[in-house]
Amino acid sequence: MKKRDLINLEQLSQEEILRILGVAMAVKHDVSHSAHLLKGKSIGLLFQKPSNRTRVSFEVGISQFSGNCVYLGPDEINLGVRETVADVSKTLSRYLHGIVARTHRHEDIIELTENASIPVINGLSDLYHPCQGLTDLFSIKEKLQRLEGVTIAYIGDGNNVCHSLMLAAAKTGVHMKIAAPAGYGPNPDILQRAIELGQATGSEISVTQSPQEAAQGANVIYADVWVSMGQEDERDKRLADFQGFQINKALTDLADPNYIFMHCLPAHRGEEVTAEVIDGEHSIVFDQAENRLHTQKAIMNFIFNTW
Repeated sequence: MKKRDLINLEQLSQEEILRILGVAMAVKHDVSHSAHLLKGKSIGLLFQKPSNRTRVSFEVGISQFSGNCVYLGPDEINLGVRETVADVSKTLSRYLHGIVARTHRHEDIIELTENASIPVINGLSDLYHPCQGLTDLFSIKEKLQRLEGVTIAYIGDGNNVCHSLMLAAAKTGVHMKIAAPAGYGPNPDILQRAIELGQATGSEISVTQSPQEAAQGANVIYADVWVSMGQEDERDKRLADFQGFQINKALTDLADPNYIFMHCLPAHRGEEVTAEVIDGEHSIVFDQAENRLHTQKAIMNFIFNTW
């Protein structure tokens, strides 16, 4: 069988996304589901950035699937510096049965995929975070019992998490309103592609500079940090530019009364969100974090089940 990769969510059909979400629900309620999927297989975690949720969820998921996990951290393989991305990819293909890569540049994910003879899963790049996007869909469906017609208000930086959530929403009939300061909106090409994909499902994707406009009537309020890893030197400017975009009670009062609050974590209370919101009754952030494990397992089921 031809190998499967997961680079971004555009490559998945709506049917495939829904199938992954269905498996995520199955493995969440039955830890023995696909228990021997990775028996005799070794999966490498090739991480150029530190990680909590991505690393632990994949390591535990691989273990629960009877596989062996090999962690290669930022100091062990410096992609493109110690040796070329292509050489790393070809070498690891001789030892491993799959790679989960967490890189600084999306180009490195592409090059890994093009040179690997084994499946590659994008665990995060500067453009996309598909595993997070699938987890977010799963968490929304689990809590609201539906996807089609749900409205997400994403308030903050139009980053990799935003990009994957846009594509996930467009593929499944979810509406998404993105509120970001001028200069911090999503990549225009990815935004346009999400809008085009949404035409087939009835999904409406829009961008505004008004958090209040985005939050009005929303079923989901979603936040991410204003300063991500690698942007520390921009911290003062970003904190100033994002003033007025904090998710607080005044903003959530505009949402649907039964809204849920989501955050991919880590969170900075007092910056992008108040403690009152993230620790309040509408917050599902730790359910969402737990669901990384179940969704990661469903992704591996999709990737490795027929390979």
